[in-house]
Amino acid sequence: MYSVEVRDRIMIAHSLPDPFFGPAQNMHGATFIVDVAFFRDELTEQNVVVDIGAALSVLNATLKPLAYKNLDALETFDGKLTTTEFLAKHIFDQMASAALNGELGADGKGLKKIRVTLSETDLARAAYEGAIGA
Repeated sequence: MYSVEVRDRIMIAHSLPDPFFGPAQNMHGATFIVDVAFFRDELTEQNVVVDIGAALSVLNATLKPLAYKNLDALETFDGKLTTTEFLAKHIFDQMASAALNGELGADGKGLKKIRVTLSETDLARAAYEGAIGA
């Protein structure tokens, strides 16, 4: 299976108000490096997985509403624990929708799966990976 991966980053603030999270229950900031990998069985007629420029543009548009925001204050996440894993799935859903809606170009509709990885530090990261269009 072929893959192409693009990267961007976001800075956010949030709290994780559950005793499970210890000191992270309190308001804190995080800078995430966001990697999105696109997978397909065969290359397109142009010998690509997906248009990298379109992938970067869609990723940037997906992250923009979260960048420099307090996630606790966003209606989208009301009552949710915005863990790294949760955010990976949220971004996956947006990227998968963009692929199916043609925002990644015609080639995006032929993708088999997408993986979104959020790196909190060089020591910790979380991801969500799933099939699309099936």
